[in-house]
Amino acid sequence: MLYARHTCYLPGMITVRPATASDQEPLGRMGGALMRLHHNADPRRFIQVEHPEPGYGRFLVSQLSKPTSLVMVAERSGTVVGYVFADVEPTNWMELRGPCGVVQDIYVDEAARHLGAGRELMSAAITWIWSKGLSQVVLLTKNRNEHAQHLFTALGFRPTMIEMTLDQEGGE
Repeated sequence: MLYARHTCYLPGMITVRPATASDQEPLGRMGGALMRLHHNADPRRFIQVEHPEPGYGRFLVSQLSKPTSLVMVAERSGTVVGYVFADVEPTNWMELRGPCGVVQDIYVDEAARHLGAGRELMSAAITWIWSKGLSQVVLLTKNRNEHAQHLFTALGFRPTMIEMTLDQEGGE
């Protein structure tokens, strides 16, 4: 089935399942890659720590037992190639929104992109959030990440906010 120009999605190539503690290493690797992508795009806005993989993996695995958090992985031929991390949040007065689900992270390895992993991970997260009785899902996306924004729009998301950052000149 064709979803976008030059993008072929073949059902059955990607499987999605709940993450387990044994996924800590690939989760850390992908979380570190996500951190580097953001930092490289805007080093003044996004932090970068040396060797983030162990800490990121530990953090994501620590979320597995929380009933308000979800970590799912996508596999291709038995290898973890992507993940999604979402949670449910109560009313947030500072963000002027009611209770909702928040997709905190989604990442797919470069070699596995355009195979449907991102769509499958997002669909799993949305289904989980709706199963919690929530009717709204929000996420943030990097302003120049057109591929992800295309996916999110295709899934029914709409733009609602733009984050803006002001850095003090010469400040860290």
